[in-house]
Amino acid sequence: MTDCICNAVSNRHPGAFSEAEPAAPAWMAVFSLAMGVFGLLTAEYLPASLLTLMATDLGVSEALAGQAVTVTAVVALFAGLLAPGLTRGIDRRWVLLGFSTLMVASNLLVVAVLLLMRILLGIALGGFWSMAAAVAMRLVPSALLPRALSIIFSGIAIGTVVAVPLGSYLGGLYGWRSAFFAAAAVGMVTLAFQSLTLPRLAPRRPTRLRTVFEVLQRPGIAMGMFGCVLVHSGHFAMFTYVRPFLEGTTGIGPQGLSLMLLGFGVANFFGTLLAGRLLEHHPLATLVLMPALVGVAALALVLLPPSLPMQAVLLAIWGLAFGGVPVAWSNWVASAVPDQAESAGGMVVASVQSAIATGAAAGGAVFSLGGSAGVFIAAAMLMLLAALLIALRVRVPSVHGVRESTPALHL
Repeated sequence: MTDCICNAVSNRHPGAFSEAEPAAPAWMAVFSLAMGVFGLLTAEYLPASLLTLMATDLGVSEALAGQAVTVTAVVALFAGLLAPGLTRGIDRRWVLLGFSTLMVASNLLVVAVLLLMRILLGIALGGFWSMAAAVAMRLVPSALLPRALSIIFSGIAIGTVVAVPLGSYLGGLYGWRSAFFAAAAVGMVTLAFQSLTLPRLAPRRPTRLRTVFEVLQRPGIAMGMFGCVLVHSGHFAMFTYVRPFLEGTTGIGPQGLSLMLLGFGVANFFGTLLAGRLLEHHPLATLVLMPALVGVAALALVLLPPSLPMQAVLLAIWGLAFGGVPVAWSNWVASAVPDQAESAGGMVVASVQSAIATGAAAGGAVFSLGGSAGVFIAAAMLMLLAALLIALRVRVPSVHGVRESTPALHL
């Protein structure tokens, strides 16, 4: 997410402010950012598999220990919006290295001051994520941006797969602190790799908090962000209740459930890479196809006769389709707002974090009325509605600067 050349106005998007493209892609720097995303997501998800151990050892309730997850998400939301502006005069290389340092510190010191260190992780998570697409634009030519983003955000899929089993395994053998020390070790390796590979990245245009609101007022941006929120809300509503759904329909046990979720995670990883290829040629179709496939898979999980092989396949389709969502929306925001990519990236962070909260809350309300099947049906309809909205009302600049043919947006 950074590069060597930054001056003048390029022809990526006619009429939009942007600097010259790099002559050659800086793939090692791209991979270092993928490591950063992996380390951050692993650290964020660790408490989910260590909650009982942490609560017992610290002498607090599981509800209080669970706030280690909540506080990170809330802080990440605000950090994503504020970090680009607060660091507007600092070389982006040093900003990213600073966020990676916070990640290491949060894991090393979490054993002493749990909630305070999770706040540091939230700052690192929100800040790093908000700058990801903007830095990627400075590391690779525009035609290769979707591929670079797919590599960077593959760290999300890998972190999702690794965090829970890693935390559970290490916590059971050596105590919950060992999992955070392992995450800190990953962070140290990441920090060293980034120090060696990230080029100097002088700040570009000044970014302030009000810039976020100015960007939202541009034609099409608010509708696009609304589509982003809908897709993430539907996913997290379903994923929150995937375990009770699978257990209730097939009576699957813990080991079988772990294997099915592992299959989801592996498919999610490949979906991330596949999306990078699709976005290079069909960005709008990719944005539409992903929520549509998730919606169809969710309806099939509810309506088809339950069987373990069928549910494993449908869960993998869901994981494959959703794997490209972070890549697709980061690519969209980078191409739609190339002159304020950092602020727009902050909006994506805020949208995703608010969607997590909204999806989980709405899913809980539906679950109390219609059970897990009701959650899946409602979320599936939301996904299909999001796909229709995106197809009709979201426009996507192509990699060559010409927008795909979609109805104009007037908000």
